[in-house]
Amino acid sequence: MIDPHAPAPHSGVPRSRGEPGRAPLPVKPGTGRFLVLAGVFVCAACGLVYELELVALASYLMGDSVTQASVVLSVMVFAMGLGSLAAKRLRCRPAAGFGMLETLLALVGGCSAMALYAVFAWTGGWGGVWGDGPRYLLVGFSLAIGVLIGAEVPLLMVLIQRIRRQDPGGAVADLFAADYVGALVGGLAFPFVLLPLLGQLTGALLTGVVNAVAGGALVLGLFRRDLSRRGRWLLLVANVTVLAMLAAAWVLVDDFERAARHAMFGAQVRVAVQSEVQEVVLTGGEHGRPLGLYLDGRLRVRGDDAARYRADLVDPALRDGPRGRVLVIGGGDGIAAREVLRFGGVRRVDVVDTDPEVVRLARRDPGLSALNGRALSDPRVRVVTGDVFGLLRGGDSLGGPYDVVICDLPDPALTSSTKLYSQEFYGLVVRVLGERGRVVVHGGAVSGRFWTVAETVRSAGLRVVSYRGRGGGGFALGGWRVPSPGPLPVIRPDRAYAPSTLVHPRYGAG
Repeated sequence: MIDPHAPAPHSGVPRSRGEPGRAPLPVKPGTGRFLVLAGVFVCAACGLVYELELVALASYLMGDSVTQASVVLSVMVFAMGLGSLAAKRLRCRPAAGFGMLETLLALVGGCSAMALYAVFAWTGGWGGVWGDGPRYLLVGFSLAIGVLIGAEVPLLMVLIQRIRRQDPGGAVADLFAADYVGALVGGLAFPFVLLPLLGQLTGALLTGVVNAVAGGALVLGLFRRDLSRRGRWLLLVANVTVLAMLAAAWVLVDDFERAARHAMFGAQVRVAVQSEVQEVVLTGGEHGRPLGLYLDGRLRVRGDDAARYRADLVDPALRDGPRGRVLVIGGGDGIAAREVLRFGGVRRVDVVDTDPEVVRLARRDPGLSALNGRALSDPRVRVVTGDVFGLLRGGDSLGGPYDVVICDLPDPALTSSTKLYSQEFYGLVVRVLGERGRVVVHGGAVSGRFWTVAETVRSAGLRVVSYRGRGGGGFALGGWRVPSPGPLPVIRPDRAYAPSTLVHPRYGAG
């Protein structure tokens, strides 16, 4: 008579503790299950940190965080499916397979940020195929990390059934619960702990160390009797080697960052700080060398043409009409405020910027404060830092109405700036604009993107004139009445363009 509770012959279900052909575990089944689920938790947290690290660094290096996040997430999810299929071949030796997977994942994920940054710094400026090197590497790392993460769950499923056989649905529920909670912890740890305290490179290296230790400890501690003596030594040596490589990279990471900055910005880097908003780098500004201000790797101020650009931005807006109260949005470097203060009749200038660190350097750095004429120390200037969109939304805190609003903002194609080039944003701007007020916006090179900026300003109810500055850039000047840019040439679009909104940004193409 067949026992209905007995497992079917050759069912493929791993035998539980004490069954023939399996070495007993060194702990009780309940403790073993807890350790496996704890390992799932830690590995899931590390996997999500690798994913977020790639998204954050790619957005910083290549801009457009929406595109970078889409590439990383879609490629990684696809690769996880490939990894799950590939793991079928490892189910005969799940402990050894899982141990080697985690060792390789710790190495690839931990070093991914440094490798991506190195390619961008040393080959990103070569042009051609080399110029797209960081994008190819981003896809490569997303594929590799996704395959390794995807192969984890099938092997863990075998291992948890190895401890105590249970219904497959229950085992999957336990694994996924631990996996998702670990992903939550990793997702919160990255922006609130790792990034502000350690930075992107060191944070990735630490995550790799944790990943290697967790995977190695689980296999060598709980399932060591499932490995041969040679297998245990191979896994131990591989883990120690990876940990040594990550530790060496950790020791050298500061020198690496300095060398990479010099490769990107030249050997004249004087200040490099990671604020809560962005990376701020200052170059030159001493011994006759022109100053350069870089925000998240992009040139924001260049000393030899800063005055010309700001004059193109400021002069047409202040030339005609009242100018007693002026609002400068995004001018934390103080150069636009310097141009405003050159006009007579200016009684108050409010400067609103997102980054207090830029404002601090504009006041205290000798090179930058000399370039802006110490404008931020003028008693007529008030500086407010914080979310520009939110401050305008609570317009009473700024103290309008203003005669002139100057939008001295980064390129609209950068996702962090897109909402400051939206119809909703300019709707907030006109709420603080006086009866004869004017608004001026820099829209970058004259292209489809610039005409979208001009049309977006117009959609807020203003009369807009577009003009070309002395440096070739395009500017949109708006007001309740038709404004005049003075001697600067007026330009017109070759076709109609639609405005950009918060829910339908239109700055993806030039």
